[in-house]
Amino acid sequence: MSQLCLQEIERSHEIGSEALHVLLQARAKGRVSFWLIDVREKNEYTASSIKGTDGVFPTSTLHTQLNAIFKLQDRLVIFYCTNASRTFRLIPRLKRMGFTKIAHLSGGIIEYGGEKLKNAPLPSSINHKEIL
Repeated sequence: MSQLCLQEIERSHEIGSEALHVLLQARAKGRVSFWLIDVREKNEYTASSIKGTDGVFPTSTLHTQLNAIFKLQDRLVIFYCTNASRTFRLIPRLKRMGFTKIAHLSGGIIEYGGEKLKNAPLPSSINHKEIL
């Protein structure tokens, strides 16, 4: 995945299941950099999550974490939920607030064909205390 592909994702604010899978593989090899954020509740995350998720920012408390998300804008932030209903509504709100490097996973985790984890511990890739 090239920078051009990342720019297209930023422009459309959407990524498909297969493209996210390829992007996660490229990130594992150090070829690209982005954040993958689950906006479901923590219990939903632990039940089933996408391998490679960097953080959990539930939509129920997202308004209290906007500064943290804004600090992630050094790179593309991809959000996902169960079926894209929450992220579909979230992206326009974030765009109105000035966020630019954002996208959501169309179809959500239900449509995602890559590796999923069950009973996963909450991710520690993003140290919320450092960001907040």
